[in-house]
Amino acid sequence: MTIRVRPPAPTPAASRHRLAKRRTALGLLLAGLTAGTALAQTPAESAPAAALRARHASLQATLARNAFQRPLHLSSNQAANSLKGEVHAVVAQPYASVGPALQARENWCDILILHLNVKQCRVSPSGGLSINVGKKFDQPLSDTYRVDFGYRVADRGDDHFQIQLNAAEGPLGTRDYRIMIEATPLDSTHTFIHMTYSYAYGMAARMAMQAYLSTLGSDKVGFSTEGRQSDGRPSLVGGVRGVVERNTMRYYLAIEAYLNARSVPPGQQVNKRLRDWFAATERYARQLHEVDEATYLDMKLKEVRRQQGAS
Repeated sequence: MTIRVRPPAPTPAASRHRLAKRRTALGLLLAGLTAGTALAQTPAESAPAAALRARHASLQATLARNAFQRPLHLSSNQAANSLKGEVHAVVAQPYASVGPALQARENWCDILILHLNVKQCRVSPSGGLSINVGKKFDQPLSDTYRVDFGYRVADRGDDHFQIQLNAAEGPLGTRDYRIMIEATPLDSTHTFIHMTYSYAYGMAARMAMQAYLSTLGSDKVGFSTEGRQSDGRPSLVGGVRGVVERNTMRYYLAIEAYLNARSVPPGQQVNKRLRDWFAATERYARQLHEVDEATYLDMKLKEVRRQQGAS
């Protein structure tokens, strides 16, 4: 005969312990399922953002150590009948602030007017920007050249945006002006900005540029290096590449000056933008110095008032 020994009935404390273990296991399972669901619902990084962050990764060494002594990289390219300047830079501002500021079309006139050659900017009835360009000194609008830019937000997202300004025609036979700005967040306090400035030109523009480079612009240089001089110092690019690099940098510094001025009350922003832009250009005086600060401020304050009156 087989004698079966029944295990002792569990005590109330043991029953509570076993129930607690089952609840813990179930909780872990549910937590895992919930985490998986949350992960699946998190938006994937957009392709444009991934591409821009990959570009940041490829430039990390250059951004960390360069002649600008800041996380900025500038390059240029000259084709048969076109020029292009390009800036990649890290700004110490959150994407949540940079994105709305640069995507608002009406803010761009406040940015562009900082450039020495921009005499007035207005939002046109077509939704673009009408820009008057001229000399690096005070002059009436009747002596300037108007360039009509189309304005387009090509991409607008939580991790990337891109803005395009395009003009079919410019002064002296130049054409196909393109200004492109895109950005992506790097962390909660830093944004990576990529800007390009390019245009095409014909015979009239080529001759005018040659005349400028042989006279007033004969000693002007850009930022890129082309080999070494006899004393071992880097030889800076000149000619038309130097021209496009200088203007690309001026436009980029205008973007930074605008963004930085948003930290002060509205009534102080114009003055801060102007002073910050001038100070930024003077850091690279070899390339960008044209006038003294008093002359620049006097001219630009008049142009800003004229622009505000025309808006």
